[in-house]
Amino acid sequence: MSRESYLKKIEEKINNSEVGEIFVASDFNDIASSDVANKSLFRLSESGVVRRIMRGVYEYPEYSDFLKEYIAPSPDKVAHALARNFGWTIVPSGDTALNLLGLSTQVPAVWLYVSDGTYKEYSFDNVTIKFKRTTNKEISKISYKTALVIQALKALGKEKITDATIEKISTFLSKAEKEAMLIEAKYATSWIYDTIKTICK
Repeated sequence: MSRESYLKKIEEKINNSEVGEIFVASDFNDIASSDVANKSLFRLSESGVVRRIMRGVYEYPEYSDFLKEYIAPSPDKVAHALARNFGWTIVPSGDTALNLLGLSTQVPAVWLYVSDGTYKEYSFDNVTIKFKRTTNKEISKISYKTALVIQALKALGKEKITDATIEKISTFLSKAEKEAMLIEAKYATSWIYDTIKTICK
């Protein structure tokens, strides 16, 4: 297949995605090699199909007619795209976990994630994303939602868990997610598991 054919297929895949999606070369492993995908993404950024956020990371940009400008990329989506590229499992931690669960309206100064990869830090625009290596038991063999809730509870601390906190997290979870969480969180710290049992009632 010619380089132009690869480019066309990659562009088609992007155009069939939702605006605001973040792409890295590994997202196109079904179409081309990483080298070809990277070069294609760079060419598509030059033609305005995607927007380059940082080296190797591109966005299918979302334009706001109201603001008359492109909407800023989602730091969480960028973090997950980077993780995909490295083959890491990541989970939001600290203030990032609280923000994504709706337990805090404060936008994190640093978007922090625990990871089974290496310590890494990335910056774009005024955003910093930091990956912190953690023990596998905190993120492996459990679902994303379970790991996210555990990280959020750790960030809050036992003394700051309120009925409102429990209600907020409970409404965030489906019945199936609660059933899975009760099984998966058994090896969490005892006060965290007791809180999760209350959340999943």
